[in-house]
Amino acid sequence: MTTTSGPLPGAAAASRVRAALFDVDGTLTDTNPLHVTSWWEAFRQAGHTVPMHTVHHALGLPGPALLERLLGKGHDQEEKDGISAAHDALYATYFDRIAALPRAGDLLHALAADGWRIVLVTSASGAELSALRRAVDADDAIRATTSADDVERGKPHPEPVHRALELAGAAPDRAVLVGDSVWDMQAGRRASVNCCVGLLCGGVPAEDLRSAGADSVVRDPAELLHSLGSGPFSRITA
Repeated sequence: MTTTSGPLPGAAAASRVRAALFDVDGTLTDTNPLHVTSWWEAFRQAGHTVPMHTVHHALGLPGPALLERLLGKGHDQEEKDGISAAHDALYATYFDRIAALPRAGDLLHALAADGWRIVLVTSASGAELSALRRAVDADDAIRATTSADDVERGKPHPEPVHRALELAGAAPDRAVLVGDSVWDMQAGRRASVNCCVGLLCGGVPAEDLRSAGADSVVRDPAELLHSLGSGPFSRITA
């Protein structure tokens, strides 16, 4: 479900708007290990042995793309639907224990206070997205959210980023995208955003993020907050 607050600006105003686009899992919330465990167990229940490190490298892809990457072709839709449903059920057991990464909410509040329009770009939806937003605890700073329900193609396709820019009312050259996966970086590059920031807190190596298109790599939201005056967000002035 997409949420917005206030009217979107016209073309002239868009030239002044600054958009901060954020992935959520592994970027604002410490959920990647939970997803890895849930997918690993879902595959095990279906009779598949998929190493956890392989699952981790696929995180950030939409569910169907993740399943195809990890299972390969030749598996019927009923089996894939069953694995996906098992993952969702297993992951839901963690909803009340999801934690935000250090200073994630403070980062969003600081950016909003400085005039940035914040849009979440995530494949999560429904109860899962609600749990993530509760953990971050910064709804008053978030202008809009684009989820898997709002696009036909997920990251690394640029469609989610294009949709987020539309919701923010911003041009790509006035946007910063923050994520923790190579798919985030690839989507941002393909959407021609001004700056792609890769966070290491999701567990992806810095060299992989840079190879995928990251202009800057930092440890976590806390480090990004500390560098607001001189880091990636300082590249776009009000």
